Amino acid sequence: MDIDFGKHPELMDRLTVDVMPCFAIYSAANAVTRFYRKRLEALGLTYPQYLVMMVLWETKGTTMKALGERLELDSSTLTPLVKKLEGRGLVTRARSKEDERVLDIALTAEGMAMRKEGCDAAIAMTVNSGETLETQAELRARLIRIRDGLDAYTGRE
Repeated sequence: MDIDFGKHPELMDRLTVDVMPCFAIYSAANAVTRFYRKRLEALGLTYPQYLVMMVLWETKGTTMKALGERLELDSSTLTPLVKKLEGRGLVTRARSKEDERVLDIALTAEGMAMRKEGCDAAIAMTVNSGETLETQAELRARLIRIRDGLDAYTGRE
């Protein structure tokens, strides 16, 4: 649905960055990235690498395809992330024995050993944001509704 500003010119005067949720989302995303950058420095992880590790800590291993789908990352973005983690000895990549087209990703013992510090970073983000786990869950649900609605409008699956 698009708004016809010709029929509602008063809306243009009300549209400022101060009222636009997209700016609040953008600036909050930047603040989250800055927060995590500082916390993850000690682990030697970037935020995207941290997301990969979070999925692997949860799943104990997955396929490259499933990882990309879960994080909404294409292979050209995900492959270098996983290769760097492999180079550090945190994950392994191996062709599936059942289907060699499938690339399995698993944590090493060293990668698994980082889980507590990784989870500490997530909890610290909750505590320092002034939110609770419950209010963060509500916010997350609302953001996912926004994302899904915009994806449906643009035709992205």
